[in-house]
Amino acid sequence: MSFSITSETNRLQSVVVHTPGNEVSLVNPELKDELLFDDIIFEEDARKEHQDMLKIFDVAMPEDGEIHQITDLFLECFQNEDARSYCIKSMIKELKHENLHTIEQDLLQLPPKDLLQFIVEGTTPSIPGFTMHPTPNMLFTRDLAVVVNESILLSRPAKQARFRESILTETMVRFHPMFEQFRGKTIKISDQESIEGGDVLVASDKVVLIGMSERTSFSGLMTATEGLLKQGVEHVLAVDIPKKRSSMHLDTIFTFASDNECVAFPPAINERKNNIVALHSQNGAVTAQSMPSLKIALEELIGHDFTFIKCGGEQRTNQFREQWTDGANVFSLAPGIIVGYERNTNTFHELQKHGYELMNQYEFIEAFENTSFDPSEHKIAISFLGHELCRGRGGARCMTMPIARAK
Repeated sequence: MSFSITSETNRLQSVVVHTPGNEVSLVNPELKDELLFDDIIFEEDARKEHQDMLKIFDVAMPEDGEIHQITDLFLECFQNEDARSYCIKSMIKELKHENLHTIEQDLLQLPPKDLLQFIVEGTTPSIPGFTMHPTPNMLFTRDLAVVVNESILLSRPAKQARFRESILTETMVRFHPMFEQFRGKTIKISDQESIEGGDVLVASDKVVLIGMSERTSFSGLMTATEGLLKQGVEHVLAVDIPKKRSSMHLDTIFTFASDNECVAFPPAINERKNNIVALHSQNGAVTAQSMPSLKIALEELIGHDFTFIKCGGEQRTNQFREQWTDGANVFSLAPGIIVGYERNTNTFHELQKHGYELMNQYEFIEAFENTSFDPSEHKIAISFLGHELCRGRGGARCMTMPIARAK
């Protein structure tokens, strides 16, 4: 399958995910803030909730659809000795505070499974007495890389807690044969900058949104923009958003639901003015144009009207409550076929007002698992349980890295 993403909403064909494993059980309350979690997660329930989400994907995707567990891809990559060596040397360089150089030879001798366990969980019985913190944020594969058209943008995390995930992902893209098509089309920023996938939204093959958030720096945004403009994107919309925990990425306050509908957190999107800069290339240089609002910018550059559906509905308190539990972070399986956390009831009622049929995970699976699902015949907002998953501060879009959608 050839990988390409030209829209946030075209039918999903291939996606990379990570069902939470033992690494989330290694987060203790004293470490949770340092590891970017608001609470500790009960692994067993979180795994079931994530697996239930993937069952929805299985039903909604075409018959040849692919769901890849990222740890499987890492393990396949580590069958290559050069890949293991590259990953280890990158960790020694990037994680100087861990003093990994003292166990370099031990790491090089680890079999692939033990090496991956050490990187993800921070420990392995094969190297007793040496531990690091776990990497529980791997659940949020969205932040690790972004496919835009036929190129891939490698993230550079803002927080050290996610450096190992970034190193693993770069190793995967560099060495795994599945990602061979991206060799020569990989956009990478410097180690002095930061950008994370939750801030990058592909509005069309010509227009990409990048949030300037607490996790994406101005220089990271500009370097990514230069790379994207060289790879065929015509406009990058830089979206200045509040620099705070509740809106850590653009996709925590704004996502696409269909070709002309978005779910938006009103205080940070609908009511925000003059926070958009349209960037494009002119005579080899990046030029900037201020835009009055995100809605106006999208409509002008894409050429049709957009409806911004309110996360949380009309009441202010509900807007803030449901944005906090990822009400604005929906994930599109096809145009007008979206998934999100069941707890955000007011957001789902608002979607219903805009013509969406509401179905929970069980209703959707029962209705379509024995049929060939045709998304063009439906407009559905599918809810699934995520009481444990949402403790990590990420929704359905955060937990997915799409690598192929229908054009």
